[in-house]
Amino acid sequence: MKVLVTGGAGYIGSHCVKVLLDKGYEVVVVDNLETGYKDAVDSKAKLYIGDIADESLMDRVFSENQVLGVIHFAAFSLVGESMTNPYKYYENNVAKTNRLLESMVKHNVKNIVFSSTAATYGEPEKTPIVETDRQLPTNVYGQTKLAMEQMISWYGKIYGINHVALRYFNVAGAIQDGSIGEAHNPETHLIPIILQVANGKREKLNVFGDDYQTKDGSCIRDYIHVLDLCDAHVLALEYLLNGNSSGVFNLGSGEGFSVFEMVEAARKITGHPIPLEIASRRAGDPAILIASSKKARQVLKWNPTRENIEVMIQDAWTWEKNKRY
Repeated sequence: MKVLVTGGAGYIGSHCVKVLLDKGYEVVVVDNLETGYKDAVDSKAKLYIGDIADESLMDRVFSENQVLGVIHFAAFSLVGESMTNPYKYYENNVAKTNRLLESMVKHNVKNIVFSSTAATYGEPEKTPIVETDRQLPTNVYGQTKLAMEQMISWYGKIYGINHVALRYFNVAGAIQDGSIGEAHNPETHLIPIILQVANGKREKLNVFGDDYQTKDGSCIRDYIHVLDLCDAHVLALEYLLNGNSSGVFNLGSGEGFSVFEMVEAARKITGHPIPLEIASRRAGDPAILIASSKKARQVLKWNPTRENIEVMIQDAWTWEKNKRY
């Protein structure tokens, strides 16, 4: 069975391609390589370099491959950038997803798993967050992801596209052999930046705010290992292929770690002092984001096995020391 992975040359997408291949699926990847890397795509996958908004390309992809399901990762995801360039995020995330859905309708592809985000909740009213909680994004990135969720839902109602939206929190780690991992340019995610300091690529870590209403003043986030995340995407696809109804699921550990706690864990693993400096808060950053993934564990039978934060940092550190791209 063939699965289309959009954004399959990116950090999470490339790991998902490997997980799908290991589970016996045939994988087709569409990626314009604007933020992804060709070398990250497993050679056993069929790669089309191009944009999901290119109708002729998607006609070719769907005509040449009997795709039964789509896993949609292709999107921009930098919170800070979304607040300075909203057009880029609405155009890329919302408009291009609309084009992808139109191509799916045209070629009668009925199943999509959508990579959503906890940012759709905004500043949570309570912790941990559950799927039925209010969605009120505090940044443009989260707003575009919410718009994508809503649009996919309407295409489900109108055209019968079965869908699962997975709202997840901070993704970390890498495949254990260090062959692929997290590589953004510029890098804005906490763990890789911490490890770049440890690896001598940065002088220090900037901590954006130490005056939040949290246990140590720094932001608290729920972290999930990239391979556990990919397992959930495959389970969600199989859930749809087995004829189950569309749904929304949080993915997370249910436990939060502060920025300062992450730094201390990285110091332990790398043996590096990792100097830091307090900087101003970033616009749109909630103080605490922790998920309840009870629904995913019960309904999708998701059983994450890499929830230890030190395991995530160790795997990311292996990648950081052996980066290939």
